[in-house]
Amino acid sequence: MRVQVVREILSANDQIAQANQRLLDENGILAVNLMASPGAGKTSLILATIAATRGRARLGVIEGDLASRIDADRVAREKVPVVQINTGGGCHLDAPQVSRALESLPLEQLDILLIENVGNLVCPANFRLGAHRAVVIASVPEGDDKPFKYPGIFAGADAVVLNKTDLLPYIAFDLARFRRGLQAVNPKAPLLSLSCASGQGLPAWVDWLLGQFKPR
Repeated sequence: MRVQVVREILSANDQIAQANQRLLDENGILAVNLMASPGAGKTSLILATIAATRGRARLGVIEGDLASRIDADRVAREKVPVVQINTGGGCHLDAPQVSRALESLPLEQLDILLIENVGNLVCPANFRLGAHRAVVIASVPEGDDKPFKYPGIFAGADAVVLNKTDLLPYIAFDLARFRRGLQAVNPKAPLLSLSCASGQGLPAWVDWLLGQFKPR
């Protein structure tokens, strides 16, 4: 009986996710679900992406957090449309929450929507939002074992970003081992290594992102 209830919840979520994607498609918007553990650099990557794509694409942002609007305020200072979702303890965003957030965004003015999911490497992988692409952000301080320990979220990624590579000289992180782990669970996902702090590697991420967008 419990399995049946879970399936019903996920089925209802998926139906709304499909409606979200149809709405995004009607407005010619590429939506990207950004997933990572807390502190990996989701908001830093969003801010760096905003700066790097000015004049090239019109961005909007949905910020997901348990509480506060700290990250949304940071994005708003960049003059980018942003909606904050506070889950009140929920470990992930879901499609109904994103649906309500879409109502508050100027969709006709956007090309790309970045959705910052709640910091977590487990739950966000199980709930579709209506996004067209899923990106997992890992970071050097977290260690090189994350694809081995959390294979589910890495297996479903369209791309993986390794952030904070400027710390490689100072932290015992085996990049080859991380790459092997990713290849084992998801050989098709490109690994984009970068540093939001130094800017190194950011052009490759921006090129990948813009390459996913199909202009109206």
